[in-house]
Amino acid sequence: MTREDKRVLSQDPHAVREPRENNLEMAIGHEVRTFRKKLGITVADLAASTGMSIGMLSKIETGNTSPSLTTLQTLSRALGVPITAFFRRFEEPRSATFVKAGEGVSMERRGTRAGHQYSLLGHIENNTSGVMVEPYLITLTKDSDVFPTFQHEGMEFLYMLEGEVVYRHGEQLYRMQPGDSLFFDADAPHGPEELVTLPARYLSIISYPQNRPGSEG
Repeated sequence: MTREDKRVLSQDPHAVREPRENNLEMAIGHEVRTFRKKLGITVADLAASTGMSIGMLSKIETGNTSPSLTTLQTLSRALGVPITAFFRRFEEPRSATFVKAGEGVSMERRGTRAGHQYSLLGHIENNTSGVMVEPYLITLTKDSDVFPTFQHEGMEFLYMLEGEVVYRHGEQLYRMQPGDSLFFDADAPHGPEELVTLPARYLSIISYPQNRPGSEG
């Protein structure tokens, strides 16, 4: 990437997020403050709408007091969120999937041909991002036929590891060799057009909105 090609990212990949609180009061306070700020209102505004004092709300937001269920119900109505939302930061686990080399789950996918091997490298359901991500290691051998053309919802990222293929996206063709990558809108027709050097291996990482079906490419 040249200096001219650099873009300002909307999210810092090296940002450090404060850890999930182990203290229940701190977790509740964090969520109350977060929801209040999302609404763009001040502590005084929230105090006026709930009938609570500014001092009490400040103590709740800083985790210095344990609010009653009645207080949490009042806050949930004022902020427009369910009571359970205040406990999310305290209770919600963060999942991870670790796959040893060669131990990915082999998948039989739509359009699979002889010599096409899909290995799913990880899968996390009901994550906090609202986005589903499916990372595949795709291997094409000398017995492979050319893929059918895929077209599905979401975004897809390819990274070539071994071999060489000519990959189609829409009307464009890309000659992909080890180290090359391709990132694209998967709603356009796409798939390998020509298998140049085999065996070929590449990573295919597909992302799409949670609770909607994805598809391999």
